[in-house]
Amino acid sequence: MISGILNLNKPRGMTSHDVVDVVRRVVGIRKVGHAGTLDPMATGVLLICVGRATRLAEYLMRSQKCYQATARLGVETDTYDADGKVLRAGPVAVERDVVETALGEFCGSISQVPPMYSAVKQGGQPLHRLARRGVTVERAPRRAFITHISLTDWSPPDFSFRVICSAGTYVRSLAHDLGSSLGCGAHLTQLLRCRCGQFDIEASLPLGDLTPDNWETHLQPMGVAVDGFPVIILDSGSVTRLTQGQSIRRRPEHPVADLARVDTSDGVFFALVRPSDDGSRWLPHKVLLFPSS
Repeated sequence: MISGILNLNKPRGMTSHDVVDVVRRVVGIRKVGHAGTLDPMATGVLLICVGRATRLAEYLMRSQKCYQATARLGVETDTYDADGKVLRAGPVAVERDVVETALGEFCGSISQVPPMYSAVKQGGQPLHRLARRGVTVERAPRRAFITHISLTDWSPPDFSFRVICSAGTYVRSLAHDLGSSLGCGAHLTQLLRCRCGQFDIEASLPLGDLTPDNWETHLQPMGVAVDGFPVIILDSGSVTRLTQGQSIRRRPEHPVADLARVDTSDGVFFALVRPSDDGSRWLPHKVLLFPSS
């Protein structure tokens, strides 16, 4: 099975699952998934995992993200963005410096309550399905970390900002919470994901340009999903034992880590391993390739 990662530029108006369906049809492979949801209104970097790379999506999802966003002051919506129903609208009487100061208050570790219109599950159901039935439930706050946030354009009542943040951050909630702190309300009108980990918008491929003839040329190897992991290089005998589900001895030169990537002696990434309870051996965690692959 051909496997790897596609860095696609998602168009506005499509769900992440819509993009997955398009990719399945183009590449002719059923085993396709995305690594981190983008709202229908949002555009930009959406990582698509093909084949065995779907088993590595969780590591891509943990990556730091960068967004360029535009919000409108004075209007609140039920989805916190322009696709939602207007709940409240009123005059805006805030200055640029006030907005800049308020944005700065979100830098660092913050607590966010997931929007009702989100993919977060509660009781086994995504919140957005409950919201569409008119059901509102209590949501536990989640921690997020904002590395950088700054005002990039001021055209009241609209303003734009750039944010670098941890995985799981809701930029819609940032806009909503900012509007609440200013007392006038706000909602998101545009959102561009500029970067996801090492994948950036400049290197992304517009979804409409993906074809059956070119998709393999844009496929990144699976190993890029775990580039930051400690590496262990094994001989062919140890490789075979791991692929058969057996453990291997941990050598003194091996790294100390909860997870490590394993490459063959000729540099092919094929598995993730984890240490045994006593730390003396490596256990297979995820085997992606086999000797016959």
